[in-house]
Amino acid sequence: MPDATTIDALIRCRAATYADKPVVIDSDGRLSYAGLDTSSWELAAVLVQAGVGKGTRVGLIMPNSAAWVRTAIAVTRIGAVLVPLSTLLTPPELRAQLRAAAVQFLIGVEEFRGHRYFDGLPDERSVDLPALQQVWPTGCLAAAAAGPGPVRVLDAMTESVTPSDQLVVMFTSGSSGPPKGVLHSHGSALGAVASGLTARCIDSDTRLYLPMPFFWVGGFGGGVLSALLAGATLITEEVPKPETTLSLLESERVTLFRGWPDQAQALARHSGTTDLSALRPGSLEALLPPKLRAEPGARANLFGMTESFGPYCGYAADTDLPEKAWGSCGQPFEGMEVRIVDLETGAPVPTGMIGMIQLRGPHILRGICGRTREETFTVDGYYPTGDLGRLDEDGFLYYHGRSDDMFKVSGATVYPGEVEKALRAIDAVTAASVTSVPDGGRFRVGAAVSGDGLTVDWLREQARSLLSVFKVPTVWLLVEHPDAIPHGPTGKVDKLRLREMLAAGLHTASTSVNHQRRERK
Repeated sequence: MPDATTIDALIRCRAATYADKPVVIDSDGRLSYAGLDTSSWELAAVLVQAGVGKGTRVGLIMPNSAAWVRTAIAVTRIGAVLVPLSTLLTPPELRAQLRAAAVQFLIGVEEFRGHRYFDGLPDERSVDLPALQQVWPTGCLAAAAAGPGPVRVLDAMTESVTPSDQLVVMFTSGSSGPPKGVLHSHGSALGAVASGLTARCIDSDTRLYLPMPFFWVGGFGGGVLSALLAGATLITEEVPKPETTLSLLESERVTLFRGWPDQAQALARHSGTTDLSALRPGSLEALLPPKLRAEPGARANLFGMTESFGPYCGYAADTDLPEKAWGSCGQPFEGMEVRIVDLETGAPVPTGMIGMIQLRGPHILRGICGRTREETFTVDGYYPTGDLGRLDEDGFLYYHGRSDDMFKVSGATVYPGEVEKALRAIDAVTAASVTSVPDGGRFRVGAAVSGDGLTVDWLREQARSLLSVFKVPTVWLLVEHPDAIPHGPTGKVDKLRLREMLAAGLHTASTSVNHQRRERK
């Protein structure tokens, strides 16, 4: 695979090699590598004529489609900085992210799934959004034509872009707190994606279906840039639904399905006579025939974050881990340094001990909007992730949840991630989220769980066989569907809202018990 350390160099190289091959297929058609090169070049000329240049922050808000990919490539190949924005954002959230990333031009659909994005945005610079210069509905931009001047300067503009130039501001957030605008360069993002292609089983023969929105790093890096780097074909749709997704998987002979396990399980329940024989190992196993599935825990769960531009740790998705490393996230990819430090002192801990994960290397973030380098990195250049983990003697990483989620029960430490992993291993459980629930001056373990035919008594009994007694949830919330577990705009579980829901259930149960006691009196 030739080195390609900027988006423009990557597009030129792939168009020359895979000219007529589809790079993106959506419900409206398909876009070839040569077509992406030509159409993004034409769109880039329109952007230049409108005042977009190297370093200009350009927001993009639209659902997954070939048009999303074309627009993102047009923006980034001339050195402008892409700011993907979630189609789930409310108007106040959108304004906050436009302000945080200092977006100067906004491109997007006016409405999607009941969300109207441009209503209330100023037509010109305002005190609230001082950087915003222009808002372009996608239809208006598509109809525009560039003059000869911008076309002539495009070569010079693309040649001026270097691997160290900013590529993208990706918004992320933890289970609580405001979103962070994470900065990545062309070199850091493409390097991060390239380092994980083998573990994700993506090559030039891959026909990849990935349901994750392109405005998340899992969609942009794991989908769009992965396909471009590998010379693969990406299949996508605006709104995944079992019937349309299964039709795409069959008709497009999808070979690799990556995404959310609960979606794969839902599709498996609806698959019926759908021909999924093209799917190969490395896909989510619910859609694979039993003979191609691994034993529970035998395959690594790729582990990463927006700050590392996706997975930084893993193992070949179609290959069993060494047996003693089952349950791990695999090993750090080439170019990534991982160390585990004490939460209080910041000193490295011995092998096998749990501490905070810190990262260093050429593929990590370049910075965070509104934060200084001193606020973002340690003095020796590591990024404190806030995640808890441990490394064994062979360098396999085990995840133990978030440092801001851990809590004490009767003096013993509970890691919600560990409890969630155990609950998800129980048959019939499709999703589980765990957090602390305040109860007077102490904490209790609370869990929201979805699945078929579950009861609290049965879940409690199963959990006791997998967890120490103090880790077994004592506050339960059974939900019909994983979507009932609250999520924030970046897709992560909103632990604050979850804690409120569990606390409300605890209060109701306590009230009921007290009422029964009064009745008996």
